Amino acid sequence: MGRRVFLDNASTTPMHQEIIDMMSDMMKSTFANPSSVHSSGREAKVIIENARKTIADLLNTSPGSIFFTSGGTEADNMAIRSTIQDYNIQHVVTSKIAHHAVLYPLQDLENKNIIKITYVDIDNDGIISLSHLKDILKNNSRTFVSIMHANNEIGTIQDIKKIGEICNDYNAIFHSDTVQTIGHYPFNMEDLNVHFMAASAHKFHGPKGIGFIYISDKIKISPLLRGGGQERNMRAGTENVCSIAGLAMAMQIAYKNLEEETNYIKGLKKHMIKRLKTELNDVQFYAKCTDLENSLYTVLSCHFPETDISEMLIFNLDILGISCSGGSACNSGVSQGSHVLKEILPDSKRPGIRFSFSKYNTKEDIDFTIESLKKLFR
Repeated sequence: MGRRVFLDNASTTPMHQEIIDMMSDMMKSTFANPSSVHSSGREAKVIIENARKTIADLLNTSPGSIFFTSGGTEADNMAIRSTIQDYNIQHVVTSKIAHHAVLYPLQDLENKNIIKITYVDIDNDGIISLSHLKDILKNNSRTFVSIMHANNEIGTIQDIKKIGEICNDYNAIFHSDTVQTIGHYPFNMEDLNVHFMAASAHKFHGPKGIGFIYISDKIKISPLLRGGGQERNMRAGTENVCSIAGLAMAMQIAYKNLEEETNYIKGLKKHMIKRLKTELNDVQFYAKCTDLENSLYTVLSCHFPETDISEMLIFNLDILGISCSGGSACNSGVSQGSHVLKEILPDSKRPGIRFSFSKYNTKEDIDFTIESLKKLFR
């Protein structure tokens, strides 16, 4: 098999070897049910609570605000469905470029006539209009606001501190999908007026199938899943002990080396931008993707000239050994295209590619990818 380059780290990341080793050992040694009162069960419970405290300390919040879930999608659904039900919310604000883990449950509730959704205006970079948000909140009853921190497709970052302040001014409940930013950016929950945040371990070199929801102590909701009394009666189901430990370890590693690894990945992104601009014709970039400080440093989303290989670009790159994501606003055939790109560039048929990076990528990976693109577009 030839060289393989993985540039799809916004979809998932490779696990750190030390986490794989730790989890493997834990599966053999600490397999008891954490709800059991015997010593083996108590040992497993201690691992969970230590992980909870580790995560809380990294976010500058209390352990009581952290609840483990199966990942970001469950966390988003829990915040949305439980809050709307418990607080009899009838009006919701989100954006049309929100993740489907947010859009689909909200649209499901709207289709059942439980809520009405208002979509806040966004500019060509995907940044929401704060003035429009204020106007919406000013003229409606108590509202649930869901704005994702950073868009997974185009890398646009929202100012959740300002959004939280506006929500606080109008007594709105604020949820933010932070799946792309936790483990990649520092958080101080004492400075943010956010009621809910979602995280997923596999986005920062942890295991799949585990994440958490942050719930502010300013709000109380009922559980989405009922059954046992796990997670202080907030999330039924026997806890995945070794994955919870892996999540906490991944966050520790991420924040321990955050500045160094951020700068390293920014260097890879900068190198790729430079080579794309100078060595390929008519490559354009979505939103603020080339702004290293105001877009996800892990994501570079660009689009290429429309050619006879446009619809097969991802497939052709895969054949050449490069894993990445892509799409366009107006794909034909079975693909419906990207709902995000439809909002940013609604009439474009140019093939879009999202390259996303991690600490395990190298400059040689970038060079190999550029040379492969040059072969395809020569």
